[in-house]
Amino acid sequence: MQRVIIDCDPGIDDALALMLALSSPELEIVGITTVSGNVSADLGGRNAKKVLRQMKRLDIPVYIGEMKPLKVPYTDASDTHGRDGLGESFLPEVQGDFPGISAVDFLEGALDEEELSVIALGPMTNLARLFQKRPDLIRRIPRFVSMGGSFRSHGNCSPVAEYNYWCDPQGAEVCYDCAARAGKIIEMVGLDVTRKIVLTPSLLSYMERLDPETGSFIRRITRFYMDFHWEQERIIGCVINDPLAVAYFIDPSLCGGFDAFLTVAGEGVCRGQTVVDSMNFWKKEPNSRVLADADVKRFLRMFLSRLIPGAGDLAYLEQLYRMEY
Repeated sequence: MQRVIIDCDPGIDDALALMLALSSPELEIVGITTVSGNVSADLGGRNAKKVLRQMKRLDIPVYIGEMKPLKVPYTDASDTHGRDGLGESFLPEVQGDFPGISAVDFLEGALDEEELSVIALGPMTNLARLFQKRPDLIRRIPRFVSMGGSFRSHGNCSPVAEYNYWCDPQGAEVCYDCAARAGKIIEMVGLDVTRKIVLTPSLLSYMERLDPETGSFIRRITRFYMDFHWEQERIIGCVINDPLAVAYFIDPSLCGGFDAFLTVAGEGVCRGQTVVDSMNFWKKEPNSRVLADADVKRFLRMFLSRLIPGAGDLAYLEQLYRMEY
């Protein structure tokens, strides 16, 4: 079992990623930290608690993090995730206070005590603030997986940038620069692979048939997301980026990629673009593993079977896959 901290900005696909992580015996979630991204850090904290309630895991603490990016103005993604961040489902709030320390202070204290891996599903502002204060702590992170960036795929909020890195490009840049100085690797689960992961209406109906409670919860939070993907990209279903990062953390053989030096553009028309030196022009040691391909069928089997016991029937999934794709 791997002890991890999940840094996130829930967010519809963050919610699905948390559900996958909470359903996976390979992971022990020490804490959840929230950052302003899809929604503000405080709203994201309330949404994380709603997911924990659904999963009957309110024992896991949630720490509120940075409310704005390092330098650029904060721009949320309510057009994609709804005013409440969970597809305008407006689920009841979970009563109770948050811990009395910030996400950055929690990260510092936790990593001082033990080595902990990190799965970062949102902008990396919390982690950048941590490394600005304590750059040595990146060496206490055995695996650092970040959902963000893009290598060859087009962006999802500009021609070249993925939203998490666009939202706080300086935060992402600080993290990759810190990794380079420490000789560490950040595993980048970018749009090249996450765009392949689509939750379709047929898959959702299949989940509902097998487990009406969990299936209806997922339908409730993804309806807005599916409408958005149809209106913006003519996709029938919705791209669920963040669950792939969790699944890849659990089973790295789900995705293939390569090691390279990477930096993030901070401003101008290329704000948030991941500049990947795949041809080694700069002759620098790699600070990233850039994922380039994913086994979609194996991911779907893991995702479905863990959220809905019994949903991993390979023959039926093959049939659904042929219908949808």
